[in-house]
Amino acid sequence: MEKFNGYKKNNIIVKLEKFYFCVLNTRIKRIIVHSFVSFCAGGILAWSVLYLAGNLNVEKGIGGLETAGVPEFKEIESDKNEKASFAANTVSSSDAGVSDDDLLKNLDELSGIGTGVTDADSLDAAEAVLAQDSYSSKNLELCYYTYRVKKGDMIGYIADKFNITQDTIISVNNIHQSRLLQIGQYLKIPSMPGIIYTVRKTGETVESISAKYEVSAEKCARVNSLDSEKELVAGTTVFVPDAQLDWVTRQEINGDLFHKPIHSRYWLSSYYGWRSSPFSGKRSYHSGVDMAAPSGTSIYAALDGTVTSTGFNNVYGNYVIISHHSGYKSLYGHMSAVLVSRGQYVTTNTRIGKVGSTGMSTGPHLHFTVYKFGKTVNPAALWK
Repeated sequence: MEKFNGYKKNNIIVKLEKFYFCVLNTRIKRIIVHSFVSFCAGGILAWSVLYLAGNLNVEKGIGGLETAGVPEFKEIESDKNEKASFAANTVSSSDAGVSDDDLLKNLDELSGIGTGVTDADSLDAAEAVLAQDSYSSKNLELCYYTYRVKKGDMIGYIADKFNITQDTIISVNNIHQSRLLQIGQYLKIPSMPGIIYTVRKTGETVESISAKYEVSAEKCARVNSLDSEKELVAGTTVFVPDAQLDWVTRQEINGDLFHKPIHSRYWLSSYYGWRSSPFSGKRSYHSGVDMAAPSGTSIYAALDGTVTSTGFNNVYGNYVIISHHSGYKSLYGHMSAVLVSRGQYVTTNTRIGKVGSTGMSTGPHLHFTVYKFGKTVNPAALWK
């Protein structure tokens, strides 16, 4: 029996040896070897990626994506071709050179009708900026940090965290609507409060710009490494420390400049922008918003101003145009009745007309358009 068992063991060993040598001399050998090498290479690559990601320190908002050095301001400017901010332009609507008839004509053409990064380490990033800020106050060095917006963030909260103003974040990051801040969005955070100013006309100086914002010309010149009396070329960008945006610009960005012209219940039957025309079915640009409400519903001025035009138009029926400050005008169309007259000053509590369906209309509603220096803008982005 023992002899049989020994023979059986030897027989198994012989078979295993044959199988082993067979494997080594077949395609299976190459497959096994290649698989092993690929596995090792993949493991090394994965380890390398994890190591580099840990050292980039992206989750802390400082380093990794942007250095903490002192960059030339020109290099970080987001849009040199952006038109000069409307903030400093407080010209009246009459200065804009656009008549009410031109506005109506443009509307007809447009309508196509034919007439960080931070998470748990947010405070670390904030403390780093505060430390740098104390240094900058002494040496007046301007540097930038990167912050990644996370859930629950608001501009005011971020500004307080880094000891700067909301205006600073809005201006530096060229934010047009504060309500549209996105989770994961990267923001540039300067080491001191202030705003960006773009020279509109050759001949302006740091001194004249500082006087406009009532800040220190010496500090502004040192921060930007400029001579306070040297004439600047149009398009030059200057960081004005301690300056603030004017109240009109701030209200525009925060979306609370205008009031809704209908104070009672309504629903938006058509939005601003491209749409399919309810008359021709063709793609056309809608220059305002349509606020559907029962016929006779009261319509109020969306912003204080002076009535510059009233009348009847084949497209907009009974309409009213009001001129406001800072180049704004507003149009109210399809009204069943007009309750104001040309030259009358109105407030947001003044009833200017009633909802109707006059002109080219498919039902009772108010067509509401807002202009900024003769160009239409989305009303829904400006009202409370």
